[in-house]
Amino acid sequence: MKIAIVCYPTFGGSGVVATELGIELSHRGHEIHFITYSQPVRLALLNPNVHYHEVIVPEYPLFHYQPYELALSSKLVDMVKLYGIELLHVHYAIPHAYAGYMAQQILKTEGIDIPMVTTLHGTDITLVGNHPVYKPAVTFSINASDVVTSVSKSLRDETYKFFNITKEIHVIPNFIELDKTTEGAKVACRRNVIAREDERIITHISNFRKVKRIPDVVKVFHKIQQQIPAKLMMVGDGPEKEKAEALCRELNILDKVIFLGNSNEVDMILSYSDLFLLPSESESFGLAALEAMALGVPVISTNGGGLPEVNVDGVSGYLSEVGDIESMAANAIKILGDDAALSEFKKSALGVARQFDIKNILPMYEGLYREAIQKKHEQKTV
Repeated sequence: MKIAIVCYPTFGGSGVVATELGIELSHRGHEIHFITYSQPVRLALLNPNVHYHEVIVPEYPLFHYQPYELALSSKLVDMVKLYGIELLHVHYAIPHAYAGYMAQQILKTEGIDIPMVTTLHGTDITLVGNHPVYKPAVTFSINASDVVTSVSKSLRDETYKFFNITKEIHVIPNFIELDKTTEGAKVACRRNVIAREDERIITHISNFRKVKRIPDVVKVFHKIQQQIPAKLMMVGDGPEKEKAEALCRELNILDKVIFLGNSNEVDMILSYSDLFLLPSESESFGLAALEAMALGVPVISTNGGGLPEVNVDGVSGYLSEVGDIESMAANAIKILGDDAALSEFKKSALGVARQFDIKNILPMYEGLYREAIQKKHEQKTV
């Protein structure tokens, strides 16, 4: 199949998932065309089945905000005609599904009718999409899609709750490339650069937005290190980073916390971590938690959103109510305070992660692609 993938090319979960999905599809013989405003961060163009097409938005003084959706729609039309693309897979309802729908309508005037699959990732629904300004467009874009998928049951239920959706939403969870992740961790371990031999290493990875409850990460760690020698690695960047640094200074633990910023070495960082903290207000899925589990790192998280679908309480880690710092710290100490318990949780975390291996998830997408293309063919012959 010839498939166009539209996504945000950033460090965020949706961009990573879309990129890894496209790369794996290319390995299975599909021709993949990434169409976005810059090259996705995890995309290496060393594959004859992978192509990248940049969306250029011309500067024009009439527009206060440059019309990206218009440029994207036009680019999609051009690429479909040039390469004979058979299916659009857009990640995020806005602006991508909206732009994809407009491209479909333009193509229909030229006798080209291709299906569009829309994958909902979370922010497009829970934060942005439910805003009154965007809600009608989001509702229309989802209902106008040929196929709709959601990365968790929780997100699917929220979408039905907040929008008047008439389409079936298929739940296809996020995934991990287990073989690639394990291989990426086979590097010279630099654990002794981060911590002493007797110290546990605790890690948090996110975009440091308010929903991630970054102060809770610091507060939970503060309680842990009072009982267990430990270091905290904070990976990522965002608006809450300065507040986190100030809180570390206030709690006098700045020497025990390392702020690493955005990193392309997440697998290596996780490979020498003992515990992963994710005290988010809500997660549509919890990809960062899954990435940790795939490297045998147990997870202490809240039970917000789709996290209970990833982190199995008492098996791969523990779940707590949002904001319950005492519970999260106590559960962390329960895991870290005993070598045997930590070893068992590490094994169990990897076991749970195996269920989300891309080899199990990819066929779900391929099946929906084929059904959508077949349906379009049948409509043409009627």
